[in-house]
Amino acid sequence: MAITVSGRKMNVTPAIKDYVDEKIARSLEVFDSAAMDAEVVLRTEKNPAISLNAICEVTVNAKGAVIRVAESAEDMYAAIDLASDKVARQLRKYKTRLVERRGGRSTIRHLQPEELDIPDVIPTEPEEDDDLLVRLKEVEMEPMTEEHALVQTDLLGHDFFVYFDQDAHQVQVIYHRKNGGYGIIRPIVNA
Repeated sequence: MAITVSGRKMNVTPAIKDYVDEKIARSLEVFDSAAMDAEVVLRTEKNPAISLNAICEVTVNAKGAVIRVAESAEDMYAAIDLASDKVARQLRKYKTRLVERRGGRSTIRHLQPEELDIPDVIPTEPEEDDDLLVRLKEVEMEPMTEEHALVQTDLLGHDFFVYFDQDAHQVQVIYHRKNGGYGIIRPIVNA
C-alpha cells in the first residue's frame, strides 16, 4: 500500500505528511488489500470569501475501482480527518457490494420497455460556439459488468460512467436518473 502526498501551491510539512499517512492508512485498512495505492493532494484557496479554504483530495485505486473524495475545512488537519472518514465509508460501501455480488445476490433489475418513463427529446439548433472542441479525454477501459459500472459511478460521485461491457462487448454509458434508478445507453450501429 503506497500513499503519495503532494501539495498544490503550498508546502507539505513533515508533520502534515505524517498525519496524512496515519489517517489515510487507517482508512485504507477497511478494505484490507495490499494492492491499493492512494494519492493525496492538499491545497488551500487564497480567496478570502471562501471560509473552508483547506482542501484535501484523495484518490484511491483498489482492485480495479477508483474512489475519489474531496473535503474542505477551515484548517488542513480537519480537512484530512473529513476526507479519511469519507474514504473509509466509500471503501466499506464498495466492499459490501463486492461481498453481495460474490454471494450471488444481484441488485440489478431490468425494466421492460413499457415500464420506462422516456421523455420526448426536442432537438435544438447549435449555437455558433457550441461546435468548438474544448477538450479531448482518452481513457483506458477494462471490461466490466453493469453492476461494477454502477458501483464505480457511486464511488466516483458522478452522474454517469462510460465503460466497456464485458457481456455485450461494446462501450456503454450508465447514468443515474433524476426520478430514481439508473439508465444505460447502448449504441446501435447502422450499417
